[in-house]
Amino acid sequence: MINEQKIVISLDCMGGDFGPKETVRGAALAIESYEGPSNLEIVLVGKTSEITQYMDTVNKKGLTIVQANEKINDDEHPIEAMRKKRDSSIVVATSLVKSGKCDAMVSMGSTGASMAASVMILGLLDGLERPCIGGTFLGLAPNTVLMDMGSNIDCRPNLLLSFGLIGSVFAEKFLNIKNAKIGLLSVGSEPAKGNKQVQESYKIFEQSGLNFVGNVEGMDFFTGKADVIVCDGFVGNILLKFAEGMGTVLRTFLKKNLALTLPDHDIDDLVGELWTETNLARSMGGPLFGVKSPVVLGHGSCVSHEIAGAIVSAVKLVETDMVAGLEIALSSLFVHSNDELK
Repeated sequence: MINEQKIVISLDCMGGDFGPKETVRGAALAIESYEGPSNLEIVLVGKTSEITQYMDTVNKKGLTIVQANEKINDDEHPIEAMRKKRDSSIVVATSLVKSGKCDAMVSMGSTGASMAASVMILGLLDGLERPCIGGTFLGLAPNTVLMDMGSNIDCRPNLLLSFGLIGSVFAEKFLNIKNAKIGLLSVGSEPAKGNKQVQESYKIFEQSGLNFVGNVEGMDFFTGKADVIVCDGFVGNILLKFAEGMGTVLRTFLKKNLALTLPDHDIDDLVGELWTETNLARSMGGPLFGVKSPVVLGHGSCVSHEIAGAIVSAVKLVETDMVAGLEIALSSLFVHSNDELK
């Protein structure tokens, strides 16, 4: 339930490559930069002895600590680790949301463990088979939503349809895009193009009642043909990582080739902007859609300002009541699907 006076975010403080140092700093930065209508508080979940080492370096206003004795590492099997480490920071942070003490959870830790904890502790919304990670990922295309970014590698057509629905609600809530245009990522715009998965999904999307504009191609992330572009997590994660890699190599390329023509500070500004344009998802995190409370996941190598961005995204999920919006949209989709079957 949304508290209009106060929003409390549960932060897995041990997660990521640089936790708890960067997570503490990110939490403080998020509170400092937040300008919304509510009072923002952040619960830092993890080993108190380690977290307190960095508390003196930040403004402690709005920050509290909840002890968790264990951490789930990236190389551990998510579900097995959850069962063995019930006092891990991810499990405790998620449980705080389930209990109603916090409104949303943020983690830079193991994606698999965060997803497993979210599904098992918070539960899935009615009508969904699996959760998915999505959102905007390119600064060069800030109003184009990608669903899924890597949480579901093998997808049946019905699962892709749910991604499209989720993406349309996100586009409305976050980007103020009404009746978002939904496209299915393929190798051509014609209905017969694409692999078996895409061809079968095309038929289902046509009958869904969603604002489906047909197949779109890779260049359409920038053309505005679709507001939401749907693909399985295998393709989506490749796109995400390709954009990140492109930003890194172009940053090195520009520094080298502009060194003789521009001052260093101008080059730094340019390559910094380029990095943001190709790595937008890092600066705002990836919302995990489909569970019964807001959850935002971030890259393990995120630093303080990127962690702060993920926290701000979680706050916006709470403020816009994204979960309730999804529940309404799912109900409408069921009604339309039932009518089609009659």
